[in-house]
Amino acid sequence: MTKRNNLLIFILAVGVFGIINTEMGVIGILPAIADHFHISVSKAGLLVSLFALTVAVAGPTMPLLFAGVNRKKVMLLVLGVFVLGNIVSIFTSNFTIALLARVVPAFFHPIYCSLAFTVAAASGSKEEAPKAVSKVFIGVSAGMVVGVPIVSFIANTVSLEMAMSFFAVVNALVFIATVLFVPSMPVKEKLSYGAQLSVLKKPITWLSIAAVILLNSAVFGVYSYLAEYLKTVTNMSPNTISLMLFIYGGANIIGNIVAGKLLTHSAIKSVISFPFVLGAVYIILFFTGQFTLPMAIITLIWGILAGIGANINQYWIMSSAPEAPDFANGLFLTSANLGTTIGAAVGGLFISELGTGYVVLVGILSLILSLVTILLRTYMFTPTQQLSR
Repeated sequence: MTKRNNLLIFILAVGVFGIINTEMGVIGILPAIADHFHISVSKAGLLVSLFALTVAVAGPTMPLLFAGVNRKKVMLLVLGVFVLGNIVSIFTSNFTIALLARVVPAFFHPIYCSLAFTVAAASGSKEEAPKAVSKVFIGVSAGMVVGVPIVSFIANTVSLEMAMSFFAVVNALVFIATVLFVPSMPVKEKLSYGAQLSVLKKPITWLSIAAVILLNSAVFGVYSYLAEYLKTVTNMSPNTISLMLFIYGGANIIGNIVAGKLLTHSAIKSVISFPFVLGAVYIILFFTGQFTLPMAIITLIWGILAGIGANINQYWIMSSAPEAPDFANGLFLTSANLGTTIGAAVGGLFISELGTGYVVLVGILSLILSLVTILLRTYMFTPTQQLSR
């Protein structure tokens, strides 16, 4: 049984990697895409921004609509849509069609990711759920930070079409693995739409959503400009910056493993401590970011904390609405995307008004606000006996 669960979680992690990589992987090949379609890089950027916007809109709605359908069939549907979208992207010479080939799968993105977290959490005991979810999050981290350089390398050494094919191949392999190894998972108790939507009536849900938006803003409001920070403040070379980004990505994956253990054994303490620990790292960054060695150490620690933070976000919303897991995971995806968008926008504003070095303040301010929402939820809705966890 354990081997079967491990195989299931591995397939889910690779599936999430394929879907997140489809979303994020094009970042590294936007110039090549612009040349291929004879458009500006900013217009090519619509492939990223419209995808993210679609995910944010579809996050709470699509998982809700498919909540009563056999989970294996839903996974196959989503993977099939992604494979078809990827294939169209490879062969089309029309940018509008390429854009549609990404936006349509983006609507299905939250369904797979939401199901992956829900199925992983339900694969073992309730106590071990955070550990199982953290393994799926390794696929999320890999999709965000490993996929970009892989796709960029393929495009530079072979061709753009082969780089786009990488998306299709990964999703197709997961489709086959799902057919062969994932058991049928009919939904035993279908929750009505009203029952799932009723979680939005609870103050704990909205406090959790606010915390996740602010926590993700704290991470991505600064991380979105890490390359620019390393270039202008730390004065690193392009090759060293690439190395730092790899360190951050690898550390992110380590953070996912650490998070599984922390949330299994001391969930509440971990959530409350997180803003303090990341805030301390940001304060050190603000004062020592111009020095190469301290910056390298900070990047490593920051990457680990970002991986932990992603798991905390999912846990915080999931634990606020455990009676509607698919819908809760959809809310998590929307909240996380909103936090990323808001953080990046405010970070850009700080840079344009104050300078790149001051982007760290966006993270610190977001963490202070997130701590308020975390403490409010903790002391208003957590039973006294659970505060020790």
